[in-house]
Amino acid sequence: MELSESVQRGIQTLADPGSFDSNAFALLLRAAFQSLLDARADEAALDHPYLKQIDPVVLKHCHAAAATCILEAGKHQVDKSTLSTYLEDCKFDRERIELFCTEYQNNKNSLETLLGSIGRSLPHITDVSWRLEYQIKTNQLHKMYRPGYLVTLNVENNDSQSYPEINFSCNMEQLQDLVGKLKDASKSLERATQL
Repeated sequence: MELSESVQRGIQTLADPGSFDSNAFALLLRAAFQSLLDARADEAALDHPYLKQIDPVVLKHCHAAAATCILEAGKHQVDKSTLSTYLEDCKFDRERIELFCTEYQNNKNSLETLLGSIGRSLPHITDVSWRLEYQIKTNQLHKMYRPGYLVTLNVENNDSQSYPEINFSCNMEQLQDLVGKLKDASKSLERATQL
């Protein structure tokens, strides 16, 4: 697990009992996990009265470093012994290592689920539906008599469980232009696969 120098400095500051006593360390560590795993969490996690005595710049730097370390550990599916060794190298004492590893183990499944939900590929179109709309008037009561198309693209993302729809409207010229460009793309793909 390799972390940048800035993150390593933040982790080492977090390990220093002179900068963070054991209560402040525990609060900051829980805040780091909470900010990663709870979508509703915000900076209020750092507004605990016990953390007010710490310089806000140092507090935010150490919070970001702890969050980065947690994410990297989850990304590499680090086990307890590897994490413990890394924290020892960062000058953590035994008590802080144990607390960090316990929090990590308690939140490991949620962290892996979160990291797994982050997309790595573009969505794929699975279906297209359309319908004709005919505008008779505008909201200014002007007569229009203009046809248009409402197009819905059903897409699927392999990296997540959601199946969103992409909706757009266009006139006949725009739809013909889209169809022409899709045909060109299809022909280019066919030529590329024949080489």
